[in-house]
Amino acid sequence: MILLGLLLVLLAGGAIALVAAEETSRYILFGYTFEFNSFGMFIAGAVTTAVLLLGIAMISSGSRRSAKRRRQKRVASAEASSRVARLEEEKRELERKLQHEHAATREPEHAREPDMRETQNLRVPEQVRAPEHARRAEPVHESESTDRLVAGGAENTRRR
Repeated sequence: MILLGLLLVLLAGGAIALVAAEETSRYILFGYTFEFNSFGMFIAGAVTTAVLLLGIAMISSGSRRSAKRRRQKRVASAEASSRVARLEEEKRELERKLQHEHAATREPEHAREPDMRETQNLRVPEQVRAPEHARRAEPVHESESTDRLVAGGAENTRRR
């Protein structure tokens, strides 16, 4: 569109230059001779002006269309990069959550501290409770003890 508009502007400019260079109303163009009276000159000038304005309008609309296309492309590119950045951030967040979950599942059960809600709701059934005389604090000799609790809650069955 811009190219055709330029062509029309150049054509109209050439016609104006031809009329300005000649002193008579007789014009020779491509081997043909044209002679205009005053009304013919007016019509030729009006046509030349219309062609010139049409060419300028075509250049203008083509430039606006090109600018609009470039703007849309720039906006689409910015939206795409924004979307990619948002997805990458979401991916990093999900990876952090996954690593946290993996770390929590690899952590032994006895190494983590129990939640206060878990310990408050525990009730020991009567059958499991030790008798009253066993609950009293009595010294225990190491030789009598076959099981000892060691760090981390694992049992040691070795005799001392």
